[in-house]
Amino acid sequence: MLLAIFDAASFFQWFVDNASYLFVFVFMVIESSFIPFPSEVIVPPAAYLAASKDDLNIYLVVLVATAGAIVGALVNYYLSLWIGRPLVYKFANSRFGHACLIDEAKVNHAEQYFDRHGALSTFIGRLIPAVRQLISIPAGLARMNIVTFIVFTGLGALVWNGILGALGWWLAQWVPLDRLFATVEQYNSYLTYIGLGIGVLCVLFIAYRLLFDKRKDSSLKKS
Repeated sequence: MLLAIFDAASFFQWFVDNASYLFVFVFMVIESSFIPFPSEVIVPPAAYLAASKDDLNIYLVVLVATAGAIVGALVNYYLSLWIGRPLVYKFANSRFGHACLIDEAKVNHAEQYFDRHGALSTFIGRLIPAVRQLISIPAGLARMNIVTFIVFTGLGALVWNGILGALGWWLAQWVPLDRLFATVEQYNSYLTYIGLGIGVLCVLFIAYRLLFDKRKDSSLKKS
């Protein structure tokens, strides 16, 4: 969802004119922290330029974007770890928190999501809108192992940025540059469904493996 706190179309054009690995990294750090900023205006145009002009390398775009997402997630993780749950909720209920599109309900939703899915939520949460930027907060509050947090966050961010990068590459084959922003906006809802679909598939696969392992243990005990 492109946010109305800035002129997304103007920024999109500015980014296309000035795209670099540094800007991809910096803006993905912002996107993954508590500041509301859509990755959809960063990775697809960078991947588009990589595919159409050879100014950038599409694989490096995805990797740099993932590195930025990890750093941004660590910002939320350590802020939550250091300031604690009461201050996190106080910030969520403040005017500045609301300006960052964060409120108590969203933080509570992220906490409940983390409680239900544990460490895996840091992976799946990176694929789900409205949870992506906030899932690092309950991880920090729960003092999740930092290595586990980085691994699962990095994998989730890599999948999501890979999807955005693939979209940018595909659009480079069919869409002229002056239509890129409107087309990314058009496909934005589909990206949401793709992320949710991958998350559901991951949960189903893990549930299947757990069930399979339990059945295997039961048969070994009986034999």
